Amino acid sequence: MAYIKGEDRRQITFSPEAIDDYVNEDNPVRIIDQFVGSLSMQELCFLRADPNVTGRPPYDPRDLLRLYLYGYMNRIRSSRRLETEAGRNLELLWLLQRIKPDFKTIAIENPEFHSNKFQYDKENNCYVCPAGQTLYFSRIRKVKDVQYQVYKNYRACRQCRLKENCTKNQKGRTVNRNIDQDLLDEIQLRMNENMALYAKRQIMAEHPFGTIKRSWGFNYFLTRGIESTRAETHLAFLAYNLRRVINILGVKEMISRLAVI
Repeated sequence: MAYIKGEDRRQITFSPEAIDDYVNEDNPVRIIDQFVGSLSMQELCFLRADPNVTGRPPYDPRDLLRLYLYGYMNRIRSSRRLETEAGRNLELLWLLQRIKPDFKTIAIENPEFHSNKFQYDKENNCYVCPAGQTLYFSRIRKVKDVQYQVYKNYRACRQCRLKENCTKNQKGRTVNRNIDQDLLDEIQLRMNENMALYAKRQIMAEHPFGTIKRSWGFNYFLTRGIESTRAETHLAFLAYNLRRVINILGVKEMISRLAVI
C-alpha cells in the first residue's frame, strides 16, 4: 500500500491570485486587521502616527501593532522570530500585506534604571539617585494631559561612573514625578491595609493571569524600563481579551460588529 505523497517540488503551480486567498474568512487574523484598522494612532499618541514629509518613509505603526498582537496571540514574542515569521507565515504575509520589518525595527529596548531606585525626599522636594547624588526640581511637563514634575542634576551626571547604565541621554538622567503622586501613594497604602479584599481580587483575576503566564509563556519581559514593560503588559492583555471575545462571539460575528465602529 502506497504512502501519501506530496507534490513534486519542480511542478509548476499557480500561487493564489490575491493575498486575500492566503487565509479563510473565519481566520482570527482578520479580526486583528479590522480591530487595529479601527484605531486612531494619533489619538493613542503612537510615534510616527503621521508619515514623514521628507526622507525614507517609516513603517505604519498600525502594521507593527498588528504584528505585535499576532505574536502575543500565537506565543511569538521574540523580535527575531517575528521577523522570520513575517517572511514565511502565510497569516502574517496576509496581515502585513507582505511587508517584512527587520528585528531591529520590531524590537523595543530601554536600558534605563527604574525610577523606583531613586528615593524621594518630600521635605526638600528632591530625589536621591542610586549613586547618592541629589536631583533637584526643574520644571513641570505635561504628557497626555498628565502633569509631571521633572528632577535633574546634569552636573553630577557628567562625572558619574554609573551614567552608562542609567541613561542614554548625553546630558544626564531626569526623573518624572506625577504631580498627584502623593494621592497615588495614599491609594497604594490603602490597598496594603486591605489585603483581604486585594486577595479576593487576585482570585477573580487568576484565570487570565494564569493563561497569559503559563499557556502563552508570558513569564518574563523582553524589554527594560517602566514604559516599555508597561507596553508589553498592555499588548499581552489586549491579545488575551481579543482571543476571549473571539471564543465567545466567533470570528464572523466579531468582524461584523467591528465594521460598525
